[in-house]
Parts: sequence; structure tokens; C-alpha cells
Amino acid sequence: MQPIQLLAPDGSFAEDEVYAPYIRALGDDVLREMYRSMATARRLDNEATSLQRQGQLELWVPCLGQEAGQTGVITALREDDMVFPTYREHAMALHRGITPEELLRQFRAAGHSGWDPLEHSFNVYSVVLGAQTLHAAGWAMGLQRDQAAGRAEDELVVACLGDGASSQGDVHESMVFASSYGLPMLYFIQNNHWAISVPVATQSKHPLALRAHGYGFEGVRVDGNDVLASFAVAAHHAPQVREGNPQIIEAVTYRMGAHTTADDPTKYRTSEEVESWKAKDPISRYATWLEAEGHADSGWFSEVDAEAKDLAADLRRAAMSMEGLELERVFDTVYAEPHRQIETEKAWLKDFEAGFAEQTGETEGERR
Repeated sequence: MQPIQLLAPDGSFAEDEVYAPYIRALGDDVLREMYRSMATARRLDNEATSLQRQGQLELWVPCLGQEAGQTGVITALREDDMVFPTYREHAMALHRGITPEELLRQFRAAGHSGWDPLEHSFNVYSVVLGAQTLHAAGWAMGLQRDQAAGRAEDELVVACLGDGASSQGDVHESMVFASSYGLPMLYFIQNNHWAISVPVATQSKHPLALRAHGYGFEGVRVDGNDVLASFAVAAHHAPQVREGNPQIIEAVTYRMGAHTTADDPTKYRTSEEVESWKAKDPISRYATWLEAEGHADSGWFSEVDAEAKDLAADLRRAAMSMEGLELERVFDTVYAEPHRQIETEKAWLKDFEAGFAEQTGETEGERR
């Protein structure tokens, strides 16, 4: 099952009677904005990784190399289509108007999340693998009923996941519900070849898109390093999803960096493999095509680079000024009403912290 590709690694465009017309219909503004989203996401990614290495973030989850699939799909959707991300959809988040500072808030432990999901039609990041697909199915079921009652338009719901999460039981349950009830669900699987240290060949012996057939809906494979193909495939299949025909888009891409900043990918994959994927870089191939087609010139690319540099500087300043989330708030926001077990655990934490104060002579106020 060959992935659909419009833009080759060398930047050449392949005409396709089904998908190419979607690209030819785009104006310079959309084409340029897709490049800006990809370049901005990468610059943010690099800066956030540096901040974590310097001890300014608790953790960071890179999306290096996966910018094209995210950008293409989110650009093809409507602004009111609800997205349920994992923890790596930074390009999609930026496209929806979530600021870099808001993205970092959760990773700096300064808040449970940094944005209002309803304002951006973009749910908070999910760290529990596969859980977001159940949340998405529940949202889609409610949306379907609102649509039937005339209270909602024909929005669709996007459930993002990786190849590793596709092995989770939650994903199976979500797809069963989507198929059984004809939910307007689009499953966007970013197959980046590695579920932490487990290769995709161990996760699945066949393309993940083929799993759709077992649930009774359609699956399609796309070159996830090709932003144009990702856009065209999503634009082509979205109308079917809106009509209650759930579908899978498997974007075949590669995680160029670590799974998270707590991971060392050199322990389980070769440098030769990484180098082979560097030649398929999604940003450089798209830049080559944009310039060759006259959609952008070197001056414009320099402007985008300058914008990305300013963003990185603003991001660093914002991160340094964020105040940490008081741990008591973590306990207080689990349940709406007081809970005995939560109170017990909070009391244990206070005793634990008091032990450090006795050693250092600090007061609680000084320690905070």
C-alpha cells in the first residue's frame, strides 16, 4: 500500500487527477502560510528542547520531522472541527492560534494546560496514550446528536495518535464506536516508525491504514513528509467523514529526534536510518517547490526565518517568567467535592515537604 505523494523529496511535483486539483486551487497566501506554520513549529521545537536541557522545562515532546503531515491536515479542515491531540501536535496547535507560551505552560508545570479547548476547537494535550481517541469518540457522539437536533453544523472530530498508540485498547474501542454509530471521526495516525524504542514493524505487520477495513470504514496512506499530499488527502476525504463515514489517514513520516527529552534514540536505532530520512526533510522539499513555482522567493524565506527567531526569543522570555503550579492545586482540582483519599495524599505531601524544611531551615513561605 504505497503512500500518496505529490511532492517528491527533490521538490518535484507529480500531477494526480484526484489530489493535484486541490493544490492547484490554492492561492499563494495558503501555500505560504503552510510553510510558515512548519518553519515556526520547528523553531519552537528546537528552542523548547534547549530549554528543557537547561532545566527550564520538566519535559518536552519534539515533533521534529513531522511538521508536514500535521500542517497539511489541519489546514484542510475547518476552524470549528474539533481536534483531540496527543502531546506532539505542536504545528497543529500553532495553526489553531495557540501561542508558544501557552504550549509551554504544561511542560513547565505551570498549569494543567495553557489554553481553552473550546476557544480553539483544540483539546488539551493527552499524555495517556490512546485516551484522547475515547474522548474524541464521546465528543463525536454528542456532536452527532446535536446535528440531528439541528443544534450543530456538519463539523467533524479529529483523533490524533501515533503508531505506538494504535496498539492501545482505547483506540480499538474508539474505532468500534465510530463504526457502529457512524460517527464523523477522522483518525489521523502519524506513523513515525518508532513507539519509543519499539519499531513499527513490531507494532503492525501491515500498514496501519488497512485496519480501517476491519472496522468497516476506509483507510488511506499518505506521505507524511509531503505537506501538499497531506492537505489534499484530508481535503478530499473530509466531506465523507462529515457525512458519518469515519476514516483513517495514516501519515508515513519519521521522528527525527527523541520520543521525548527523557529518551535516547541512539540506543535503539542507527545513524544511517536517521540520515536516510534527513534527505526526505519536509520543510526543505516544500521550500524548493515554493520557490520553483514562484510562490515565494529568498527574501520572503528570510522574513519567515526572522519571525521564527523572534518567536524563539519571546518563548524563552515567557518560559523564564512563568511561575510554577502549586502542588496543592493539583490535588484540589481532581474532584469537584472534597475526597478523603485526596486529602490523605495532600497531607502526606505536606509532611514530605516539611522534612526538607527541617534539613535546610527554610520556612514554608521561603521554600515556595
